[in-house]
Amino acid sequence: MVADARPGDSSISAIRSRNMAAIRGRDTSPELKVRSLLHRLGYRFRLHRRDLPGSPDIVLPRHRTLVFVHGCFWHRHPGCSHTTTPKTRADFWARKFEQNEERDHRQQRQLREMGWSVMVVWECELRDLPSLTARLARIGRSVGGIRPDQGGKLKPLCT
Repeated sequence: MVADARPGDSSISAIRSRNMAAIRGRDTSPELKVRSLLHRLGYRFRLHRRDLPGSPDIVLPRHRTLVFVHGCFWHRHPGCSHTTTPKTRADFWARKFEQNEERDHRQQRQLREMGWSVMVVWECELRDLPSLTARLARIGRSVGGIRPDQGGKLKPLCT
C-alpha cells in the first residue's frame, strides 16, 4: 500500500481493482475439492453450463442435479462465522450481498421450475469431508433410485 495515500486516491483504487479482479468465479479451490469428491464417488458431470440460469458449477445430467459451490462470505451462508460484513462502505456491501442472495434464489427457483434438483455446497462444509461425502453420495438416491456408477463407494485416491 502507498504510504502517503489518501482515501479515494487512484493508486489505492488501482490496487483494490487488481485484488478484486483476481477473485475467480470458477475452478476455485472449494469447487475443485467438490469435483474431486464427486469423481471419486463415481459421478460423471459437466461444468458451468452457460445455457442454464446461473451457469451452475457442476451439472450431473444423468441425475438432473445441479451443484453450486458457494463461498460463505459472498453468498451469505446463514449462521456461518465466515458470513461477515466489512465495516467500511457498509451500505455498498449490504446492497451487494442482498443482490447476490436475490439472484441466487431467483436462479435456483428457475432451475427447479425447469425440473432440476439444486444442491448448494457451502465452502465451510469442506471442513467435514466425511459428512459432505455422505451428502454427495445421496444424489443418486434422490432421483428415481439411480445410484452412482460405483455404488456410492469412495474410490481410493491415486498415489
